[in-house]
Amino acid sequence: MAAPLVLGIVVAVTVRAVLYRSSLAGFISERVEVASPLNAWKRVVEGLALLDLGVSPYSGDVFHETPLIIYLFHFLIEYSELVFMITDVLTAVALYLAIEDFNKVVFKKQKLLIELDRYASDVAELIRTPMEMHYIPLKVALFYLLNPYTVMSCVAKSTCAINNTVIAFFILATIKGSTLLSAIFLALATYQSLYPLTLFAPALLYLLQREFIPVKLKSKGFWLYTTQYAALYLCSLVVIVCLSFFLLNSWDFIPSVYGFILSVPDLTPNIGLFWYFFAEMFEHFSLFFVCVFQINVFFYTIPLAVKLKEHPIFFLFVQLAIISIFKSYPTVGDVALYMAFLPLWSHLYRFLRNIFILSCVLIVCSLLFPVLWHLWIYAGSANSNFYYAITLTFNVGQILLISDYFYAFLRREYYLTHGLHLTSKDGMEAMLVLK
Repeated sequence: MAAPLVLGIVVAVTVRAVLYRSSLAGFISERVEVASPLNAWKRVVEGLALLDLGVSPYSGDVFHETPLIIYLFHFLIEYSELVFMITDVLTAVALYLAIEDFNKVVFKKQKLLIELDRYASDVAELIRTPMEMHYIPLKVALFYLLNPYTVMSCVAKSTCAINNTVIAFFILATIKGSTLLSAIFLALATYQSLYPLTLFAPALLYLLQREFIPVKLKSKGFWLYTTQYAALYLCSLVVIVCLSFFLLNSWDFIPSVYGFILSVPDLTPNIGLFWYFFAEMFEHFSLFFVCVFQINVFFYTIPLAVKLKEHPIFFLFVQLAIISIFKSYPTVGDVALYMAFLPLWSHLYRFLRNIFILSCVLIVCSLLFPVLWHLWIYAGSANSNFYYAITLTFNVGQILLISDYFYAFLRREYYLTHGLHLTSKDGMEAMLVLK
């Protein structure tokens, strides 16, 4: 398995190296779908210029990345292309190792449930085999490395690639069962972009499951482990934030980074849902609707935790998708991370209802983004409504895709315990409906 992965890495790095030297690099780096006001490379360069002049990079309204990022590139600015290629490779390797370990856990759990006779007698075709699962880690790694969204993010030198690497290592540490490393990487991911805070719940559920601690509110072990993990996470976050303060000798980065993410003052068009609404909205309504929009990312965490408490990795996948759809400044790099997990759920394909149509929608929208942008900004034959229409279609496509996977997952789990051939009270074949 190592040889195909190495070959995939070589191909991916070669593609990126060629694009870095081509005329497309400048075009890609300017695309609003790839770089946002939060993670655009030109803003990092502006921040570095201010830092070199002895001025706080947060003194203006240009730089909104974290202090650790600017100090990282303060020393590695000459090797920035190499840094971004390495981060993509590290993300792919981390996902490969994480899924490889997760598949072993899934297979052991499945074998145990079969031995305990928890599955219905007619579901042999739904049982996953080692051969079927063997190539999934490789597919996940290649799905990330060779995804056009990932390639464009790397070529544009969007710092979203670094965020993805941190999240990938958090997932690896969680699946490996390392409470300390999981808490540290989750704190680092939260520090970078705030929204990964919602990944606390699936990580905790997985670690509890791995330690054979029941998820019961009356359980002493549950609250003890939850407190321990939360304390490690909060302590790690405090240490990272304090380190940022010592680097800058100022707290200016907090309103400039987290205030910027939450208040959404820059309405530069992107693939998200925020910019058009707030560009058209009266100022005195904006605070209320900012709160409403931001709540979306966090609102679904508790109901999903209740519904998917026995399946925390699928919960984590859904939560990553929710973040990429509802965050204030999303880019295609965010979409690439959760899409890398699609091969992991290949056993759900038979239960998906609209996968072909939704795949076509996402591909067509991706192709139409630059077309409608050109018609609006350069040709002047369209307006912002055209671009937002395709943005809305793209996000609706993602929502329907995740809903389809959610339905397929619950449907398969139901069939495993109740059997494939369901009958109603009158003896007729029954249809399973998700409510």
